[in-house]
Amino acid sequence: MSDEKSFLGRGWSFPPTFERGAGGVKMTEADEDIRESIWIILSTRPGERLMNPDFGCGIHDMVFEDINTTLKSRLKDTVERALVIYEPRIEVLEVEVHTDNKLEGLVNIDVSYNVRQTNTRSNIVYPFYFLEGTDLKN
Repeated sequence: MSDEKSFLGRGWSFPPTFERGAGGVKMTEADEDIRESIWIILSTRPGERLMNPDFGCGIHDMVFEDINTTLKSRLKDTVERALVIYEPRIEVLEVEVHTDNKLEGLVNIDVSYNVRQTNTRSNIVYPFYFLEGTDLKN
């Protein structure tokens, strides 16, 4: 890991990838580690981790609800709260919920954040599927 960003952390890549031979587990570091951490937080349902049952984001509990203004506000608040609690390396600047593709069952959650130690601004778009796992056709 480069010394200039070593304070940002290093961890397993997501999803975990294993390399043959002495390579072991593929690692990720610095800004990419933070980005993957955000993805893990948003993808994990509270209760999935036995040793840390509160970890995660409760957006998955909203899958079968109507996509309306109230839901957009709840999604936004739930994402912000989870990131503030579980990713201390960032400052959440803005969470936007885009429902342009709601007829296809897709809501994009756009998270803009600032890495505290480097003052680097970045964003991630998390696709949240309301119809995932169904054979529903339009």
